[in-house]
Amino acid sequence: MFDASAAPLVEVHGLKMYFPIHAGLFRRKVGEVKAVDNISFTIHEGETLGLVGESGCGKSTAGRAILRLYDITDGVVRIDGQDISDARGEALRRMRPKMQMVFQDPQASLNPRMTVAGIIGEPLDEHARLSRRERLERIYELMDAVGLNRNFANRYPHEFSGGQRQRIGIARALALNPKFIVCDEPIAALDVSIQAQVVNLLEDLQERFGLTYLFISHDLSMVRHIANRVAVMYLGKIVELGPRDALYSEPLHPYTQALLSAVPEPDPDHEARRQRIILTGDVPSPSNPPKGCNFCTRCPRVMPVCREEEPDFREVAPGRFVACHLFTEETDKKTAGQAATEASEQVQQGE
Repeated sequence: MFDASAAPLVEVHGLKMYFPIHAGLFRRKVGEVKAVDNISFTIHEGETLGLVGESGCGKSTAGRAILRLYDITDGVVRIDGQDISDARGEALRRMRPKMQMVFQDPQASLNPRMTVAGIIGEPLDEHARLSRRERLERIYELMDAVGLNRNFANRYPHEFSGGQRQRIGIARALALNPKFIVCDEPIAALDVSIQAQVVNLLEDLQERFGLTYLFISHDLSMVRHIANRVAVMYLGKIVELGPRDALYSEPLHPYTQALLSAVPEPDPDHEARRQRIILTGDVPSPSNPPKGCNFCTRCPRVMPVCREEEPDFREVAPGRFVACHLFTEETDKKTAGQAATEASEQVQQGE
């Protein structure tokens, strides 16, 4: 269990990840795609932070940028107290054992020409000095930890199911005893019957090894199951961040309210009575975001100020952060919960 009062293991401040757009005969820069645009958050040791949002909002790019799989455009990233924002070469390589990644597509992330033992043992070859016997024993330990039969060590990825391939990827991520793992939609490519098994495995490993997760997903029900806190992302920005139970019971941002209204309810009577918030229009292009708030073109409660000024990402209640003009002045006079309830009722009434 994580201690919220302890120093955070992961600190992200003002992270930006822009990709240049080139055109013309001389490939001149004519613009940029703002995939991740000034996001900030922390993750405490032993905690799972869920990162949710629509496809294309920048979730996966944010995860890769935090691990420095990209050279970030701007911002500060600290892992275990070390600033890796500008780290390169050997300095960055020495940090790799502390931070690993589980990729979305287990088929694409595993080398088809390598055996399971070769895939899991590759990080050990790069970062550890082990004898052949010690290396093999470590591979077997990792296979046991993720529920893979040791007799399969010399088989190739195509001989396994999707769930088994994802277990291979998890074992590879655990090889160097990392503290922080980015799980980039690790269940999205799996059958529904297998998804719960993989999530339960991640939870068991977290408890056993004291791991810290950034769990990226568009499955809000699964995030509710595994995360301690949840960050909601829209068009490259985090629009809301807060404890899981508070965010799911009283979402503050209109976009979060719309997302949660689309989650199916298991109770058919409750599902029949529930009113969904239908967003109109398309998501703007990250290469040409709207002026003011990124969500102003689709927000059911848009105000004139939303089209002119970008809202600050501010704390409106203990541990609850939101970037919305609805929660700037009025929340000084009422609680965030009361404001969220009123906003939700007005949206459902079509005001």
